[in-house]
Amino acid sequence: MHLKTLTIKGFKSFASSTTLRLEPGITAVVGPNGSGKSNVVDALTWVMGEQGAKNLRGGSMADVIFAGAGKRAPLGRAEVSLTIDNTDGALPIDYTEVTITRTLFRGGGSEYQINGTPCRLLDVQELLSDTGLGRQMHVIVGQGRLDEVLSATPEERRGFIEEAAGVLKHRRRKERALRKLDSMAADLARVTDLTAELRRQLGPLARQAAVARRARTIQVEVRDAAARLLADDVVQTQSLLEAGDEDQTMLARRRAGVEEAERVARARLAELSAVEATSGQRLARATSVWEELTRAEQSLASLAEVAAERARGLAGAPRPAFGTDPAELERRAEVAAAEEAELADAIEDARTALSDASRERADAESAESSAEAALSGLQRRQAEHREKLARAGGRVASARSRHEAALAGLEQARSSLASAERRAEEARTALAEQTGSPDAATTGEGEPGARGEAGADGALDSEQARAAAAHEAATEALGAARDAVSAATDARREAASERASWTARRDTLALSLHAQDGTAELAEAGLPGVLGTLAESISVERGWENAVAALLGELAGAALVEDADAAVAALEHARAQDAGALRLVLADVPAAVADGAEEALAAVTAAGIEGAHVARGLVTVARPGLDHALDRLLAAALVVPDLPAARAVRAAAPEAVVATRDGEVLAPERATGAGRGTSSVLELAAAHEDAADRAEAAARAEADADAALEEARHGEETARRVVSEALAALRAADAEAARAAEALAGLTSAVRAAEDEAGRARRVLERAENEASQRTTELASATAALAEIEDGAAGTAGERSAPSDLEAAIAVAGNEREAAVAAARTARAAETEARLALRTAEERERSGRGRSDSLRAAARREREQRAAAERAEARRTARLTIASHVRDQARDATAAARGSVEEAQRERARIESDRSEAISATSAIREELDGLTSELSRLTDAAHRDEIARAEQRTRLQALADRAMSELGLELEPLVEEYGPHMLVPEGTEELLEAQEAEAEAAARASGDERADGTGDPDTDDDEDGVVEPRRRVTGRPYVRAEQEKRLAKATRDLTRLGKVNPLALEEHAALEQRHQFLAEQLADLKQSRADLLAIVEQIDARVQEVFARAYEDTAREFALVFDRLFPGGEGRLVLTDPEDMLTTGIEIEARPAGKKVKRLSLLSGGERSLAAVALLVAIFKARPSPFYVMDEVEAALDDTNLGRLLDIFIELRESSQLIIITHQKRTMEVADALYGITMRDGVTQAVSQRLAGREKH
Repeated sequence: MHLKTLTIKGFKSFASSTTLRLEPGITAVVGPNGSGKSNVVDALTWVMGEQGAKNLRGGSMADVIFAGAGKRAPLGRAEVSLTIDNTDGALPIDYTEVTITRTLFRGGGSEYQINGTPCRLLDVQELLSDTGLGRQMHVIVGQGRLDEVLSATPEERRGFIEEAAGVLKHRRRKERALRKLDSMAADLARVTDLTAELRRQLGPLARQAAVARRARTIQVEVRDAAARLLADDVVQTQSLLEAGDEDQTMLARRRAGVEEAERVARARLAELSAVEATSGQRLARATSVWEELTRAEQSLASLAEVAAERARGLAGAPRPAFGTDPAELERRAEVAAAEEAELADAIEDARTALSDASRERADAESAESSAEAALSGLQRRQAEHREKLARAGGRVASARSRHEAALAGLEQARSSLASAERRAEEARTALAEQTGSPDAATTGEGEPGARGEAGADGALDSEQARAAAAHEAATEALGAARDAVSAATDARREAASERASWTARRDTLALSLHAQDGTAELAEAGLPGVLGTLAESISVERGWENAVAALLGELAGAALVEDADAAVAALEHARAQDAGALRLVLADVPAAVADGAEEALAAVTAAGIEGAHVARGLVTVARPGLDHALDRLLAAALVVPDLPAARAVRAAAPEAVVATRDGEVLAPERATGAGRGTSSVLELAAAHEDAADRAEAAARAEADADAALEEARHGEETARRVVSEALAALRAADAEAARAAEALAGLTSAVRAAEDEAGRARRVLERAENEASQRTTELASATAALAEIEDGAAGTAGERSAPSDLEAAIAVAGNEREAAVAAARTARAAETEARLALRTAEERERSGRGRSDSLRAAARREREQRAAAERAEARRTARLTIASHVRDQARDATAAARGSVEEAQRERARIESDRSEAISATSAIREELDGLTSELSRLTDAAHRDEIARAEQRTRLQALADRAMSELGLELEPLVEEYGPHMLVPEGTEELLEAQEAEAEAAARASGDERADGTGDPDTDDDEDGVVEPRRRVTGRPYVRAEQEKRLAKATRDLTRLGKVNPLALEEHAALEQRHQFLAEQLADLKQSRADLLAIVEQIDARVQEVFARAYEDTAREFALVFDRLFPGGEGRLVLTDPEDMLTTGIEIEARPAGKKVKRLSLLSGGERSLAAVALLVAIFKARPSPFYVMDEVEAALDDTNLGRLLDIFIELRESSQLIIITHQKRTMEVADALYGITMRDGVTQAVSQRLAGREKH
């Protein structure tokens, strides 16, 4: 695939229709500046879909339309057509030629065509994306593009590689999917909200629809299960009371027996304790005696052992050994002294003989030397006469030649020195102008340019340091700002979570406070005289809500009315609306008489009971006029922490009503309790108020967090701008420093080179002058010597006329020398023998010297050693006698002490045995006593527990009787008879209903006219009186308490949830259910679509990651190779900023030309920066080849060497791609296959083409 034709009409300076026919290979577009060459590049960029006017060097897109020039009027539209040869099928379209046309009208309209068929911009982009062409347009390198590549961010450099690898098509697909997800999110939220709203409405409707069907069934279940459980409790309580009486009698008998056994054991324990104390004292005394005797025995045994060891050591001591007898040593010393005197005389005689031999040898050698000298002199005279004239003539010729060469070198050295000094002066002047200092060229040490270079470097380093410090400070500020944004985001998230949590808790508590009877409806109805609810009008001290609610009972959730008239009106309204049960509290009531609470509290305090409070004192009234009503409701009421305290208060004040924190109530006539985990209405109201306050505070905190987050984001944006400005300043400072350093280094190098050259010239001149002087002297000397030799030869010509006399004299001198040599050899041998005899005598004298003194000293030491040995032997004998005596005495004493120790040990063992027996007996008695005490304590506790349990069971039985009468209208006996555990439980609800109806009929017949008002309300108990054994006819399963408890709990919950009955609920529920089903299906479809889009995004990410990874590896490899070719000896590589995230990682460029240590692009020269950018683009071209590349003056800043390297790469690219190059370089034109000349006349661009072939290209 390649570009075939480009037709431009009305685009920028191309007023007339111009067609450029492009060929494969390299096409060079040339022409003068301003002729419109770059407009060709802009046309290619525009027709392939460029949307940025700035990228087309314009202010708006309308600027691309020909604006008129000279006599040519402006045109109304711009049109560019690009024909691509698609023979190889690279484009995914079934045409061998593809023509893309883009038209822009001055009115603002535009259109695209592919082969004459109108299409969208997206269609053009999709068509070209598979060939590596995209929005980045990396294949079109226009003017300024290299700077964009260099200044691009790592993420933008990644875009170049992605475009070349064809990734942009996948990214656009991902962007479309994400946009669909964004638009779908709003629909999903709306459908979700609608579904949730319908679901919320369905719940109440479903419950209302089921109420009518389940109301009667649930009431029957509740009554039957409650009756059976109550009867079971009565039976169990009665059984426990009967068993408790029997257990009490048995415990009394066992306790009497245990008390008697305990008394006997304690008497025996006292006796054994006295025996144990006496035996302990005796054992201590015996142990002390035994320990003292044992220590004495050990001490004596140690003394005997030490004495025996010392005696053995003294007896076995070695006897001293003696050396040679002192008299013998003195005799040997006398003999050695005589031998030393004889050797001294022999040495003196040998020295005299050696002196005589040396004198004779010297005389002989002197005679030998004289004979040798005479012979040598005669021989030299003979040789000198033969060669003297020849040598003298040669020396004169050679000296004359060297003298002439030295004079020529001297003249050349003077000329070189003058030229070098002139160049050095010029270089110093240029350096001084660069640095602005007249003395900057040299320093005191003569180092050229050192001072100026140091000054300039210091200023540049200071500027760079300031820019780097500013950038670092800005970066740190940006990091701090980002941390602040993160912290503010976290704070805002936490505040929002806190607000949502407390809001949800507030709403939940509000729903929990909503009563399930007619009270809530009455409070919301807005009737005159209704003041709300009692829970809203009072405030209870924290922690006592359950206690006060238990004292108020059902009235804790009652509605509050002004007076009796308002109460009557409320009751009539509830009856008319069939609102169900109603609880009312009258606010306007007269003051109560003294309730006795204060008197009861005084009695409790007097009894020493702590923690009791008057209940009325814990309640604060929020509505005026409610005090008297509360005084009556909480009359004679006290609150305490727990049940033991309540029992104690009831004992001290029997008439008081006592409530605990957990909601248990003890009254003179009743006792009630609340289960664990339940909350009263007042506690829920307090919790709701607290949750509302906390929700409001959390909302304020969220608003503050939002403001802080906005401020932090503003700070982050400011810091980011400061970082960008600082980075730009740092890059500018780096570039300026690089340029200044490069210029300064060049001038300094020039100065140094000139100075070095001048120095070398001076040294050459000095050597030339010395050599010329030396050669002149040599020539004069050689000439004088030649004249002297010639004069000497003429004066002695008569003496050399008889050579036979000289030869005879040489023969005589030779014979004399032979005789002198033989005599000297004989004298040297005699001297050697005399010297050997002297050395032998001296060696014998040295070896025997001092032997007599050594022998005398040895005799003295021997006598002293023998005297010391005799004294030591006398001392050893005395010590051996003493040690033997001590050993014998210590052994006798040890034997005596051992007998005493054995006796003491026997006494000690006997006492210890007696004591052990007493201790064992005492332990056994104590264990027995502990067991009896524990048994007695256990029996006492059991008796107390049984007594308390019986009292509680009696109280519980009475409470059960009260409950059976109040709830069921039955005495205990008929309750157990009809609903006891021995009765069968009906299998189903229908049987219960039949039994209920039969029971109601029998009760009606038995009670006559007393029940004439009927039982029309299914929600009330109909069978409180006159039960006539209806259950005898019911069949079913045996009673199981756990089943009945579950049955009652379930029925109670169901009954509580029913509320009011809505007769239209069934129809409304059916219609709402149908709509909810439809929306649920739509919601499922939306969620599935969202999941499909997310799966597509994941697939695209995986594909992008895979394609980019391969493209990056290939580009990085090619960049290293291309950089090495463009920068021989340099090093360049691409580095990922975040290798762990291949989807978003950027790409950094590291470039180090040969001989430089810097790797930052900003520190490179302009040409090096351009070449580095070209290296990156070429690496992309080679890694992912595109069908064509367009380059606009990319080689303008390169020198000939670098241009040649780049052209070699262009030639390689020509093999696989089509190249269109805008250029001014002749060498670039030389490698082109075709030339297009661009000219401009009257503001209109025209093109002239020329095809080149083979070696005729110019």
